[in-house]
Amino acid sequence: MYADYHIHSTFSPDGKSSMEEIISRAIDLNLKEICFTDHVDYDIKNIDYFIVDYEKYFENLNYYIEKYKDKISIKKGIELGLQKQLVDKCLNDVKKYPFDFVICSQHAINKMDLYYNDFFEYKDAYTAYEVYYKEYLNIVKNYKGYNILGHLDLVKRYAPYNKILDDDYFIDIITEILKQVIYDGKGIEINTSCFKYNLPDLTPSKKIIQLYKALGGEIITTGSDAHSTGFLACNFKYIYDYLKDVGFKYVCTFEKMKPLFNKI
Repeated sequence: MYADYHIHSTFSPDGKSSMEEIISRAIDLNLKEICFTDHVDYDIKNIDYFIVDYEKYFENLNYYIEKYKDKISIKKGIELGLQKQLVDKCLNDVKKYPFDFVICSQHAINKMDLYYNDFFEYKDAYTAYEVYYKEYLNIVKNYKGYNILGHLDLVKRYAPYNKILDDDYFIDIITEILKQVIYDGKGIEINTSCFKYNLPDLTPSKKIIQLYKALGGEIITTGSDAHSTGFLACNFKYIYDYLKDVGFKYVCTFEKMKPLFNKI
C-alpha cells in the first residue's frame, strides 16, 4: 500500500481536482496515506496568486481527516517555493501552522519562474543549470523549515534547450546539496511527474537518487505531483520496486514534521 506525498488540489491555482475528489480516488486506489501539498510561491514577477488561504486550507483538511478517518490517512502538507529572499517569510509560515510535512522546492530564481522562459533568456544551458543548482544549495544552507526537497532537478523539466545536460557536469554542487540535506536530517522525494512530462529519467535522476543513498541518505518520499485525480500515485509500483532494488528499505511518511519509516 502506497503513500502519495505530493498532491495539489484546487487550493493550488493550477489544481484541477477538489480535495474530496482526490481523497475519493485515493481510496479507490487503495492508498495507505496521502498528503496534500498545495503551492505557496511568494514574490514571483507578474504572478501574485500562488498563495494558499491557510485558514480555509486547514479547515478543509481537518474536516476531511475526520470524515475519512476510517478509510484513509490524510496529512497536512504544503509545497513552499523558496527563493533566497523568502527564507524568513517561509519559516514564519511553517512556525505558525500545524503542518505534518513541508516540501522545499525551487520554482523561481530572482523572482523569475522557471515555467516561463525569462529565467533562461540570454543563458546557455550550462549557465542556467549551474545557477539553478547553486541557488538551491544556497537555500538548503540557509533554510531549515522543511522535510524533503521537491523535484531536485526540476530545471530539466523546463529548460528550453536541445538536450538535457548530464548530472556529471554539476555533480560537485549536487553532492554538496545532498550532504547538507543529510546533515540537517532532511530528505528528498521521487517525483513521478517525470512520466507526465515524458522525461528520459526519474525526477530526480537515478544517478542523484543513488548518490543520495551512497552518501547515507535514508529519508525519501514518493510523490506524484498530481494536479488532478488522473495522475495520483502514477507508476508507484515501479518506483517502490526501484527503491528496493537500489537498497532503500523504507519509504517515509510524516507526522508533525517527524519522519516515520515504513518498510517497503
